[in-house]
Amino acid sequence: MGEHRRFDMPDVGEGLIEAELLQWYVQPGDAIDVNQAIAEIETAKAIIELPSPYQGTVVDLHAPAGTTVGVGSPIITIDVAGERESETMLVGYGVDANAAGHRLAAPVGRVAPVRRVAAVPPVRKLAKELGVDLTGIRGSGPEGSVTRDDIRRAAAAGATPSAPSTPSIPATPSIPATPSIPATPSIPAGPIALAAASGLREERVPVKGVRKHTAAAMVRSAFSAPHVTTWLQVDVTELMGAVRRLRELPEFDGMRVSPLLLVARALVAAVARHPMINSTWGEDAQEIVIKHYVNLGIAVATERGLIVPNIKDAHAMSSVELARALHELVVKARAGRSTPRDLAGGTITITNGGVFGIDGATPILSPGESAILAFGQVRPMPWVHRGQIEVRDVTTLALSFDHRVVDGELGSAVLRDVGAMLEDPMRLLAWA
Repeated sequence: MGEHRRFDMPDVGEGLIEAELLQWYVQPGDAIDVNQAIAEIETAKAIIELPSPYQGTVVDLHAPAGTTVGVGSPIITIDVAGERESETMLVGYGVDANAAGHRLAAPVGRVAPVRRVAAVPPVRKLAKELGVDLTGIRGSGPEGSVTRDDIRRAAAAGATPSAPSTPSIPATPSIPATPSIPATPSIPAGPIALAAASGLREERVPVKGVRKHTAAAMVRSAFSAPHVTTWLQVDVTELMGAVRRLRELPEFDGMRVSPLLLVARALVAAVARHPMINSTWGEDAQEIVIKHYVNLGIAVATERGLIVPNIKDAHAMSSVELARALHELVVKARAGRSTPRDLAGGTITITNGGVFGIDGATPILSPGESAILAFGQVRPMPWVHRGQIEVRDVTTLALSFDHRVVDGELGSAVLRDVGAMLEDPMRLLAWA
């Protein structure tokens, strides 16, 4: 008989106490290598591929996919006879026995083998919402991966639901279109439409993962830091011209250059002029910690909820480097691949509400930060320009700040400087 090693759910970042086991990559009897990805888990902050700390043969899986497993609970047993244990390192790897709320879950026994399906996390989430069993779908994406369209087609065709008790959804009878009203284009059925068609009047959505973490963080921030928000409307006609010019430069070839790039550059420049805006209130030590570096947070709406990964040392980047980092940050976040490190250590944040077609907002601070800048949509508006009323490109900026750290004068100065650089990009060059 070989030597069996049990691998427990690790704490993969900052005192987490549980994670959802999204899928297994291995099954009992499989041979695995050190650091081979064995499972995909979702924490309150990120989706992570869990590497094996051992080389050997899988003996047992102790938790089925789709369950929430406490840190320290057994998830897999591996026969490591004659093999060497690895030096696998994860962020925050290990279990804090004194962590608040720490609990162990009992093993659930051997898990029946299931077919591994290639699908990114947002697609899996959509399948779960629409009640579609991924294992019964032949993917049309690269290398047979399942796409959103595959899920929607399966839902429309009445694919096998992931829960046997899910009631079948009757087809909605067609209604002749009123002659004076254009026919509404077809829209892929979503979870609300499907629930309504099945006669459900209420639906209960478990609060977990990113949504759970975001809710707790926002409550903690809103009730621990006194928020103040200042507003400024800015003529960004020249800025939009600069963005169009940047898109033509060979240095930015292949990159998606947007106004957000120059907003980010302007905020970083404003931080250099007003370092106190980039600081943390230390309640325990009763001190203000001023950060002389900028880890620039960018709020990203994903199918798992709102997350705020940050660009490390954004203050030291060129415009080309910052454009590339912004692109990579957003792509990674929307694919559900932001790591705990990506989400930790932010110093100041931008939230781009303009992509949702709104003019402004009163954003809530990310915990531990003293300021967050909201960037509204850019739209043509009548504006007094050089003594004449003209139609100009205008946006609205809103800066929320922690009034324990930032007074009205400093908050106004930061917002005014950002606005001035966006109104005249030459100032951005001079001040950056």
